[in-house]
Amino acid sequence: MKTTYLLIPLAPLAGAILAGFFGKLIGRTASHCVTILGVATAFFLSCLVYQDVEAGHHFNGPIYTWLQSGGLTLQVGFLIDKLTVMMMLVVTFVSLMVHIYTIGYMHDDPGYQRFFSYISLFTFSMLMLVMSNNFVQLFFGWEAVGLVSYLLIGFWYTRPTAIYANLKAFLVNRVGDFGFLLGIGLIAAYAGSLDYTEVFAKREELALMTEAATGWPLITAICICLFIGAMGKSAQVPLHVWLPDSMEGPTPISALIHAATMVTAGIFMVTRMSPLFELSDTALNFVLVIGSITALFMGFLGIIQNDIKRVVAYSTLSQLGYMTVALGVSAYPVAVFHLMTHAFFKALLFLGAGSVIMGCHHNQDIRYMGAIRKYMPFTWITSLLGSLALIGTPFFSGFYSKDSIIEAVALSHLPAASFAYFSVVAGVFVTAFYSFRMYFLVFHGKERYDQVPHDEHHHDDHGHGGGKPHESPWVVTLPLVLLAIPSVLIGYFTIAPMLHGDWFGSAIFINAERHPALEEMTGEFHGPISMALHGFASLPFVLAASGVVLAWFFYLKRPDIPTAIKQRVMPIYTLLENKYYFDKFNEVVFAGGARLLGRGLWKVGDQGVIDGLLVNGSARTVGFVAGLVRWIQTGHIYTYAFLMILGVLVLMSRLFLSAW
Repeated sequence: MKTTYLLIPLAPLAGAILAGFFGKLIGRTASHCVTILGVATAFFLSCLVYQDVEAGHHFNGPIYTWLQSGGLTLQVGFLIDKLTVMMMLVVTFVSLMVHIYTIGYMHDDPGYQRFFSYISLFTFSMLMLVMSNNFVQLFFGWEAVGLVSYLLIGFWYTRPTAIYANLKAFLVNRVGDFGFLLGIGLIAAYAGSLDYTEVFAKREELALMTEAATGWPLITAICICLFIGAMGKSAQVPLHVWLPDSMEGPTPISALIHAATMVTAGIFMVTRMSPLFELSDTALNFVLVIGSITALFMGFLGIIQNDIKRVVAYSTLSQLGYMTVALGVSAYPVAVFHLMTHAFFKALLFLGAGSVIMGCHHNQDIRYMGAIRKYMPFTWITSLLGSLALIGTPFFSGFYSKDSIIEAVALSHLPAASFAYFSVVAGVFVTAFYSFRMYFLVFHGKERYDQVPHDEHHHDDHGHGGGKPHESPWVVTLPLVLLAIPSVLIGYFTIAPMLHGDWFGSAIFINAERHPALEEMTGEFHGPISMALHGFASLPFVLAASGVVLAWFFYLKRPDIPTAIKQRVMPIYTLLENKYYFDKFNEVVFAGGARLLGRGLWKVGDQGVIDGLLVNGSARTVGFVAGLVRWIQTGHIYTYAFLMILGVLVLMSRLFLSAW
């Protein structure tokens, strides 16, 4: 099976190389064909690997030895278990849908071949990340997805906003990656290996050590450093600021990066590192608090957004917070279960938003839409299904995963669990409100798409026009339909084995004695039907229904009320509009501090020390010495003769004085 494992990441890589280097030569059609074929091959082979893993065959071993230094070996290797194969299926399926969708969305873009090359390269990078069996390959995939996301976010590189967004994403992720690298360095220094299996085998020894420089328990330092890396990739407060701005990229990459792949890398990594995190309640509490803040406070920002893609982006931030909360209460299977369900319905919502943008002639402002359902029936029904899954409607996939997170938090005994429970429960209402605010403004109510001012057209490089909305071509609507199916059904069919069976096996480790939440949940589970029926009488459903009804009332029946509320709570609105001033803080403190530091280094270091002292100072010293020497070195013989006689007199005087 080694050949099969290798082909899964290499097939998208081959497509990326062909479309990237030879796209102009082979043409647009051949470029999208080879990249789609590569990702389809990866998906098909992932299905075969899934069947093999289901039959009980796992793999953990090296493929290629890259470097040996002392006792440390750096290898390319694969770990194929049920956690890996679930990620492989999700990544390749969503990527395949995005590739097909891109044919329609990027049809008129001059960078067509380049875009297909980038998204295939992104798929290769993500597969290398999830299939790795060691920290070196994990870090390679980690950095590779960051690099390709930089290229994709700034795909329209002639736009200043796109350049700002991709630089912001790149720099913020470097902050997280620095912590991630520190964690890997601590593991290499104290465990003497970077192979997962060898590190996990030494975890009890690591738990007894302390970090020499700080005196912290070593395992806590390792876990917090690793999670800081996850905070960057999975956009947790305060390293979340890059994700909303990344909407400057084309819509297909919004679905690819922000649904199933890059932003879930941190969730996957922490789940994979569960044997380490289970040894530190301090680290778990830290994870829990960060996730709780992200889940609730990022949801509030979705309420005031008017750009359709940014509403979905803040929804992603909030849902990533939910996943992180599940990690914090040691419900790792619940976190990756929500990762899986979220991948489908969030990709559906992003691609649905892109279809709306196409149908509305590239306007993205939901204030100038309305009643689109009669013009775009496929986009309407699939977006409705995605929204119902997002808010946790019983029997939809999002219900099973989100309610499981809330239940796991309620059963947790960690100190931060009370705050986390309030955050995830309140977040249910907030999510329902902003999701259906967007839904009602876009698909219902009065037609407003002919009112958009010329200077508020949010158009991309496709160009823009006017007139009635229109349904998107089949290459756009087909992925919507195919993503809507798992958005509705996959939670129902997979909750029992993934959460309440032993489906993940040894891939995830939970210390049931110290963290019994998931085990207690299993004792209360009586099947997906019973869970859904009970969900209709639960607090989360009441809150979600209240959010939907309030959004309907505010934005379809009494649109004057939100305007009046905005005037009454203008300071709060200003706070939300400025995104809690995170960007301003970063600009003043970090960017401003860097500017001051740079100016100081320039003035003192460059101008003062290097130019003033070393370069110009040495020149002045040479000039000063030369000025003194010039009085002696005149070039006249009589001067030299006089000096020689003077020297003889001085010498004789000294001899005479010494003899006397």
